[in-house]
Amino acid sequence: MTAKRWDSRRVYAALVFLPLFYALVRYAPPLAFFALVATAALLSVAEYYRLHFREEGLPAAGLTFGFGATALILASFQWPGGISERTIVLIIVTGALLHRLGARRTVTHGLMDPAVVAFGPLYIGLCLGHLLLTRAMPEGEFLIFGLFLITWAADTGAYYVGTSLGRHKLAPSISPNKTIEGVGGGLVAAVLAAFLVQAWFLPALTAADCVAVACLLTIAGLLGDLAESAMKRGAGVKDSGSLIPGHGGMLDRLDSLLFTAPAFYYYVLLVK
Repeated sequence: MTAKRWDSRRVYAALVFLPLFYALVRYAPPLAFFALVATAALLSVAEYYRLHFREEGLPAAGLTFGFGATALILASFQWPGGISERTIVLIIVTGALLHRLGARRTVTHGLMDPAVVAFGPLYIGLCLGHLLLTRAMPEGEFLIFGLFLITWAADTGAYYVGTSLGRHKLAPSISPNKTIEGVGGGLVAAVLAAFLVQAWFLPALTAADCVAVACLLTIAGLLGDLAESAMKRGAGVKDSGSLIPGHGGMLDRLDSLLFTAPAFYYYVLLVK
């Protein structure tokens, strides 16, 4: 297998996004980070719905409900102590069932559609909400940088090692391009990134933490990637969207982070 040509669109997208992301997380107030996470979450929910409702489209009422439910979940992370989690779940379940009343799709979709509508905000809102919890921790901005750098390193290492050296398929029925060699490359890149994070701005991490976090986020990111790949394969599409040049949609870009964000938060909370 020959290596894929370097995709310059990925480089251009990173050159635009990374400085803006650094400035927003490092210097802007927490509310600005909440706005960034909420925007990414709403775009991801829209793409997630498009996977299932790609033919007839989701009714405006259903999309509005999905956006509102996602925003409500994220707000509960940003401002804890307000509306209870049980109330949020009740609102989501009830709204997902009632959105069918205004739908034009046949009743044969009456079982699956509410499940899809309810799962979108829970999947994306609950997972990304852990970014807000991490940002609220002491030195939260540096924890966010560490999380993103290690997740990005694992993804990038797996991509380029897999495309150049990959021989043994990892999950061919779900993601044919994933290889065992790619996972190894991602793990090595994640370990190196973790030690760079320790040297640059998180000296409280020990060598054992660096290795443990790298392994944890590599595995979590891989599972998040495979979970989204399974949904896309079920929908018969390659990418969830075309929002980001060289990366696909927002959900494609966040698939690993949806799993690494909770994993990293609970590691810091319970171990450190």
